[in-house]
Amino acid sequence: MTSLYHDIIFGPVHSRRLGLSLGVNLLPTESKLCSFDCIYCECGWNADHPGRRRFNPREEVRLQLGAVLRRMTADGTPPDVITFAGNGEPTLHPDFEAIIDDTLALRDELCPSARVSVLSNATQIHRDDVRRALLRVDNNILKLDSAFDATVRRMNNPAGDYSVARTVELMKRFEGRMILQTMFLAGEIEGEPIDNTAEREVEAWLRLVEEIRPSKVMVYSLDRDTPCRTLRKIPREELQRIAARVEALGIPCPVA
Repeated sequence: MTSLYHDIIFGPVHSRRLGLSLGVNLLPTESKLCSFDCIYCECGWNADHPGRRRFNPREEVRLQLGAVLRRMTADGTPPDVITFAGNGEPTLHPDFEAIIDDTLALRDELCPSARVSVLSNATQIHRDDVRRALLRVDNNILKLDSAFDATVRRMNNPAGDYSVARTVELMKRFEGRMILQTMFLAGEIEGEPIDNTAEREVEAWLRLVEEIRPSKVMVYSLDRDTPCRTLRKIPREELQRIAARVEALGIPCPVA
């Protein structure tokens, strides 16, 4: 079953990619708010969780995060990472930059070894405030699931006038200070096949990886329930073959 996060601070959970991760949800706790509507989202379809469109207030985030970090540190189990994720796209929050500043201050005070990560679909990186904030965190993780607009529309259902070309140009402005994350999957959606591991897809995606030159690429496949029930997980061996092609470009590429 897909499900929402009903708290501002959630976890900690053992992340395949990040270690012991304490989650921060800036989005509504009773509904989903995202500029994508991914066919694989563990939170389900946007339309299934309409609810109130209320962002969690900056001060409430700061107070709750501070309390949990103090408790975890006192217990001798500080998190490896503080991860902004939750019920949608965290960079939509109007106070995103200020919340990142608060979080970095708390991290430095209470658990200086923890890294701050943001999982983002990259739809807001045209905003100066979002870009500044992402440049301050330890792991600026930006999504690009395909080199083709048509595939992105089918996999991610972006709102508005999303364009791969524009997104890539904006990613290049980070000058490598970002991690690229790509979900690989196969199956069908509305009776039509989908597979972004096809050679045409991988070749075009690799060209964009080389153009963006991120510090790292993370490739992964399905691990949790998905709202679209006709998707298949990509075998680890196939992900490793794709990762090897990324590493041949001189870019580290762990497989989750």
